[in-house]
Amino acid sequence: MTNFFSFSFKNRIAINYIISGSILIALVFLFLYKIVKYSVNQHINEGVQEEMYKHLDDVTTGSNDTYIIQVDQWRAREHNSINVNPVFVQFYDDHKQIIDKSPNLNRSNLVLFDDHKNNLYVDSSLNNIPIRQIQAPIVNNSKVVGYIVVAMSMEDFEIVQLLKNVLLVIFPVIIMMLFGIARFFAGRSIRPVKTIIETSSQITQDNLQMRIPLPSNKDELFILSQNINHLLDRIEHAIEREKQFTSDASHELRTPLAVIKGTMEVLIRKPRNKQEYEEKINFCISEVDRLNHMVDQLLLLARFENQKQNLKSESVYLNALLLDLLARFSDKIKNNKILISTNFSQEYSIASDMYLVTIIISNLLSNAIKYTHYEGKVSLLLFEEEGSVKFSIIDNGIGIAPNDIAKVFQSFYRSENSNQATIKGTGLGLSIVKRLCDLLQIKISIKSELNVGTEINLSFPSNKIK
Repeated sequence: MTNFFSFSFKNRIAINYIISGSILIALVFLFLYKIVKYSVNQHINEGVQEEMYKHLDDVTTGSNDTYIIQVDQWRAREHNSINVNPVFVQFYDDHKQIIDKSPNLNRSNLVLFDDHKNNLYVDSSLNNIPIRQIQAPIVNNSKVVGYIVVAMSMEDFEIVQLLKNVLLVIFPVIIMMLFGIARFFAGRSIRPVKTIIETSSQITQDNLQMRIPLPSNKDELFILSQNINHLLDRIEHAIEREKQFTSDASHELRTPLAVIKGTMEVLIRKPRNKQEYEEKINFCISEVDRLNHMVDQLLLLARFENQKQNLKSESVYLNALLLDLLARFSDKIKNNKILISTNFSQEYSIASDMYLVTIIISNLLSNAIKYTHYEGKVSLLLFEEEGSVKFSIIDNGIGIAPNDIAKVFQSFYRSENSNQATIKGTGLGLSIVKRLCDLLQIKISIKSELNVGTEINLSFPSNKIK
């Protein structure tokens, strides 16, 4: 019983339906009652008026301010029997004394009201029987010489009261029936919601493969189920990516530690000369540096993985930034005898986060230098196109295989070509670049051909130009 009357979603739908339905039914019933009442009233009024006109025709006025009733004519009318047509007629003189009346009145009399109720319909009673009457003056030479009163039984009006009672009785019955019907169809309508609840309760972190069955009707619940399934797809993908990232990160962190440990174990197995000690220690220091760099990149990636925070808007002078980064990588550029070509048509500046833009361009420039052949060439271009600032960095290095271009932004991913080249890296650089570009609304694209070179293009937002 408690469950039936509980305010569940199904019951709320049914109640809302009943409220609107009951208002509509009440208006229909009220309209029906008013129409019937008006029709019966009109029927009675027209009957009374018709009878009054008929009997006025039976009255003949004389020259001496009197009137004569054609008794034979009006007494012969069909209303003489109360069982056939309960119409009552009564005549009064100018002193409001009774002159004559219809036989069906017997010993009863119709009430003659004051003159202000002449020609008006008045509800009264005759021997406790409700009647409607109308009175009219009989005029001769502009003088009232008498009165006629015509009344009709209101028994026909009982149908109005009967209709009212019937409507009042069946109204709650109809409402209860409609509530049951509405609750039944509401239960059928929200059945997909129950399916969503049951399915979602079974979805856990270890069971993300389940999906909500789509309803057959492509309505709002179909769209809701579809959106929830899409959300589950994204969550599953994010968790899988997180698991993969954690697995790859632990593997990448474990590798340099294992190398350092192995080197130190080999080093202490027997006495070594100074040169061997220095060589192994320097090797361990380089692995520690690599490990430290990897940890910094992981922390940076985790910092901006899920939210926008600490973003600043300041003037970033791209020309000066590029020249500063070239100075920072000058040793690597000289060691590999790489030719750097710059093409800056003018000074460019944007409104963005200086620190993050520096990380983006630094990683791209570092990769270009790292993967360019000995005595290779790296070109840096700054230009404005279609109202936005563009930056391109082009190298003639080892390039990227067509199948690998879509994967280079994944964390820890390194193409087979880069591994074959024995170039050390963490596979996090471009992943960080992509994430920061998304945060700063910078469009990034890559064009590459294996063993020919790579071109990376950045397009800064037009509203960020200073």
